[in-house]
Amino acid sequence: MTTGSDVDQVCELAQRMPAATREYPFGPEAAVFKVGGKMFALVSQDGPEYVTLKVDPDDGLALRAEYSHIREGHYMNKHHWVTIDLGPDAEMTQVIELVEDSYALVVATLTKKLRAELGFVVDETAS
Repeated sequence: MTTGSDVDQVCELAQRMPAATREYPFGPEAAVFKVGGKMFALVSQDGPEYVTLKVDPDDGLALRAEYSHIREGHYMNKHHWVTIDLGPDAEMTQVIELVEDSYALVVATLTKKLRAELGFVVDETAS
């Protein structure tokens, strides 16, 4: 990763995820990263630095309880999304792991057909 800002590092990571796309549906203030047309990360581009990510609801509760820089998803479903304030309290190793987890959660919701079209290995024996 580059030695740029935390936001730059998060954007670089999200963009490198297989089949990821970057869009700006809410304007230039927020980069939205999607896979298969579904969002897995929203990264601030102007103002306070933060990233909003999909999480397992139980994990989201635990993260918000343990870390003051992790809060309910900004303008998102409060059970399935968290917002991480990037700054001195945010450990980039944890942020990277959470971006990867968010991506994996979204990929898992895609249809087998779409996953195959995007180049993911699809287990045909799984129901």
